Amino acid sequence: MELFETIHGRVTVGKVKPDPLPRSVIEKLLSAGAQAPNHHKARPWRFVVLTGDGRKKLGDVFAASFLDRNPAAPPEAGDKPRSLPLRAPVVIAAGVDKPAPGTKIIEIENVSAASAAAQNILLAAHALGLGAIWRTGEWARDPKVKEFLGFAPDQHIVGFIYVGYPEVAPESYTRIGFEDRVTWIE
Repeated sequence: MELFETIHGRVTVGKVKPDPLPRSVIEKLLSAGAQAPNHHKARPWRFVVLTGDGRKKLGDVFAASFLDRNPAAPPEAGDKPRSLPLRAPVVIAAGVDKPAPGTKIIEIENVSAASAAAQNILLAAHALGLGAIWRTGEWARDPKVKEFLGFAPDQHIVGFIYVGYPEVAPESYTRIGFEDRVTWIE
């Protein structure tokens, strides 16, 4: 697939089949992520790949955290958060290392690099004919989720990338241009 076709044709695909992805395909996605630009060759991204029962374990953490934050909720209220990681056969949590003290790197540089890595994964998924969606929300900031995934409380999770084979061919759409978001200084 040609680069500009990939960039302009990528769409969010929220409904994917439950069919597992071969590990070699997941590794291609991770390799694409690792090609993202980053300051001082810090490679600040950390990927946690959840497949199979790993997704169920993450769902259990989502449910427990939700119920802890909502003590008046009945136990079955945890069912929806528990099911979220099961929306795709692969969930990739993209996290960020904190800059080492005394280095020239600042935190926003690492967050930007990890976000670029996530975008590379989305583009690679599209180029491979896969469907993907990038989710953030409360789970990306949740201390219990961070702990389960092996991140320190002060580390950022830039998102969860859900990947699988699309249920239906994704519909492309025309995006609004860049013109109203640009200032030219000549």
